Amino acid sequence: MSERPAFYITTPIYYVNDVPHIGHAYTTLACDVLARFKRLDGYDVMFLTGTDEHGQKVEKSAEKAGMPPQEFCDKVSARFGQLAEAMKFSNDQFIRTTEPRHRVSVQRLWQVLEEKGFIYEDSYAGWYSVRDEAFYSEDELSEGEGGEKQAPSGAPVEWVEEPSYFFRLSAMQDKLLELYEDQPDFVMPKSRLNEVRSFVSGGLLDLSISRTSFSWGVPVPGKEGHIMYVWIDALANYLTAVGYPDEESDSYKAFWPANVHMIGKDILRFHAVYWPAFLLAAELPLPHRVFAHGWWTNEGQKISKSLGNVIDPFELIESYGLDAVRFYLLREVPFGNDGDFSRTSFVQRCNADLANGIGNLNNRTLGLIVKNCDGAIPTHNELSSEDNELLTKTDVLLDEVRNHMDNQAFHKAFEAIWKVASDADSYISVEEPWKLKKTDTERMKTVLYVLAEVIRQLAILIQPIVPDAAGRLLDGLGISVKERSFAFLGADHRLVSGTTIIKPDVIFPRLEMPVVDGDTE
Repeated sequence: MSERPAFYITTPIYYVNDVPHIGHAYTTLACDVLARFKRLDGYDVMFLTGTDEHGQKVEKSAEKAGMPPQEFCDKVSARFGQLAEAMKFSNDQFIRTTEPRHRVSVQRLWQVLEEKGFIYEDSYAGWYSVRDEAFYSEDELSEGEGGEKQAPSGAPVEWVEEPSYFFRLSAMQDKLLELYEDQPDFVMPKSRLNEVRSFVSGGLLDLSISRTSFSWGVPVPGKEGHIMYVWIDALANYLTAVGYPDEESDSYKAFWPANVHMIGKDILRFHAVYWPAFLLAAELPLPHRVFAHGWWTNEGQKISKSLGNVIDPFELIESYGLDAVRFYLLREVPFGNDGDFSRTSFVQRCNADLANGIGNLNNRTLGLIVKNCDGAIPTHNELSSEDNELLTKTDVLLDEVRNHMDNQAFHKAFEAIWKVASDADSYISVEEPWKLKKTDTERMKTVLYVLAEVIRQLAILIQPIVPDAAGRLLDGLGISVKERSFAFLGADHRLVSGTTIIKPDVIFPRLEMPVVDGDTE
């Protein structure tokens, strides 16, 4: 086993009833940035994503496509794999709930819950949403435009009556409330914790966890005709990936419990109520945190297939480049809040922070070094108070960024990094090394050395966000691959004078503003 500390982060596993969209890319990107950050910070990381391939919704989607369910799942799951490649996600595993190892895992979890007295047989009669794969009580429903009942999500519901096995969720109410009280960071942001606590305090009903009206799912062990409710099936994937039910395996002992389950706010109840209830009942350790982020709108409109405004991440990458897409999605909106996607704001943000920010700082600095220092990192002389102030801000940046990352406050981490980049931009404007060439070459060399060192540290820190661009920045400075971890940040690992640099290309190209209807240019 690794001697490094372990860190386990998961995305939800995505339904294969449709093609991936910006919401899927957003959640997985957040996990990818955090996973990359932790690896660079010395952790042994397990980063899991994958696809949820069972349930009535998938069965109906396959039927509509005229395909057997497994063939349909294979096709759509592959598209999620392609998204991971296109976004350069660094996931260690891509799990599918149709895998044999998962069937073993979730059936064992069922048996444990049954052995401990938390499962009983009865019949279910109530409202069910196929789209949400969720049961709803009467008081949670509203009336649609046509008078039909609908779920809180707006999804249609149907009345279901069938034999079912139930999980004694009601028995877990006090334990869940105790969990939220003792571990206030178990659900984040805080507003989501309040939402969950309110729901549980209102009283929990036992949960139907098997179905008999369709067949596409994991069979309930020893209960012919019953398949598992899709959420007990899906949630157990987090255990499957680390080796459950073998609790003595190196992987399980290293990585369970998970550090962060990253999810969208629409599936908060399943992860913050049902999942810890299952684990508590099975006497398994609980994850440390469930973080529920917000939703995107598109130019002020709710995103929906019916409106035709679904944002295609593949198209965004083709139009703007991967680095810009990764940066914008996590920089523009405080993580946890809802956000509005705008192509105008996309271009403005990326041009301001990337092209005119770190990109311009790098081009100016390395261009001057190539021109005036024989293409090598210059030797600095005595450092001024201004030099030391900028270097100190840079040297201590990791601690601030780490704190924000540990709280999934990605936008604050980005703000801290780009604040130092802005300070460096102000520094170069005040020092004017292009003028010092004529008046004080030794001071010019010192200024350029300081700037190059700041760029080195910034480039190391932004690797989780824009890995391709950061790699090119570090290549330009002659930084070896082994010297790109966070262990090489700070004053103990300064740039070596005399290191040959590469004349810079444009790292972050300027993006063109989108053409708005009515524009004549």
